[in-house]
Amino acid sequence: MNSRLLRLTGAATAVYGFAVAARPGLLARPSGLAGPDGRTPDAVAVCLRPLAWRDAACGLAMALAPDARSLRTATVLRLAADLGDAALLGRTLPGRGYRRMAVAVSVGWGALSAAGLLLPERR
Repeated sequence: MNSRLLRLTGAATAVYGFAVAARPGLLARPSGLAGPDGRTPDAVAVCLRPLAWRDAACGLAMALAPDARSLRTATVLRLAADLGDAALLGRTLPGRGYRRMAVAVSVGWGALSAAGLLLPERR
């Protein structure tokens, strides 16, 4: 397990989660969920913020895990969330392009977590 990669991935995930919680449009616009005027409708923001807080919490758990077992557990949760996002958003977002992008981003983040679990620690 490469704890450095996992902790960096966790920190980046946490920062992104906090940013989207504060400004849901950061996720709504590239997902095709913004309104015609580019603004994020209130109902969409309400639905995106829990996902953002989930990402922030998982990321913090990865970044701050006190030991290898905790880091592995937090990473598996993060990986499950990413794969779940890929499956759900890949089927439900409006428009094929948005669905493809959501799958690519979700699988990409999941791949970072998987790589961190599989790669050896750098000495």
